[in-house]
Amino acid sequence: LQPSELMKLFAVLYTADYTVRKMPYMHDLRKAFLPMAGAMVAVGILLLKEPDFGAFVVIIAIAMSILFLGGMRARLFVGLIVVLAAAFAALIIFSPYRRDRIFGFMDPWADAFGRGYQLSHALIAFGRGEVLGVGLGASVEKLFYLPEAHTDFLLAVIAEELGFVGVLTVILLFALVIQRAFAIGRQSVALDRLYSALVAQGVGIWLGVQAFINMGVNTGLLPTKGLTLPLMSFGGSGILANCVALAVLLRIDWENRQLMRGAKL
Repeated sequence: LQPSELMKLFAVLYTADYTVRKMPYMHDLRKAFLPMAGAMVAVGILLLKEPDFGAFVVIIAIAMSILFLGGMRARLFVGLIVVLAAAFAALIIFSPYRRDRIFGFMDPWADAFGRGYQLSHALIAFGRGEVLGVGLGASVEKLFYLPEAHTDFLLAVIAEELGFVGVLTVILLFALVIQRAFAIGRQSVALDRLYSALVAQGVGIWLGVQAFINMGVNTGLLPTKGLTLPLMSFGGSGILANCVALAVLLRIDWENRQLMRGAKL
């Protein structure tokens, strides 16, 4: 059991409820943000004890995005983003293994058999795949060379086997899921169902942010982090949390459709 995966779902539900309750005070730092900050700090302490810095980043992104969608003032939001960026930078600077990941990400070939090993082999997999890939099941990197090929670096295996076309298809499918989540959220707003709207958009943000980080790590755009590709990577807790989130999203859509037909829920 990976508690951080379930915490992402709870973060969506809790932050949406909190935002709806605090809607009249979203311009006030003390009333709108500080209670949420206390909850997120408590979650962060537990996650960093694991340690699971990647999950903490995703949860903070979910919470901040939902607060912003709920009406937080832009100036206050930007100020909080600056403070959070400084806090994350401090966590990296004062953690030797996180610093090593940053340096390894900046030039993986400088230490291709050490801290740059994962990223260098992910890039080799992308290079071997070219446009159409080497064929489904024909990846060489996943057999031995690429660590965590079934979880963190699944996209690199897809790139090797199905090429640029396969990767582009995966990106477009994620974009479609996220677009539908936000469309369901907008529909909920039109029906004056603010909590449902924020939950739907929160699910879209969660899947979008985590998929973006995983894809960025695989392609060398972001430092190596232990985040799975939602709905695709191996792992019971992650798949369970993703499927429950999509089930909640489908329920919101069903309720919206029922209300538009004149039904009473």
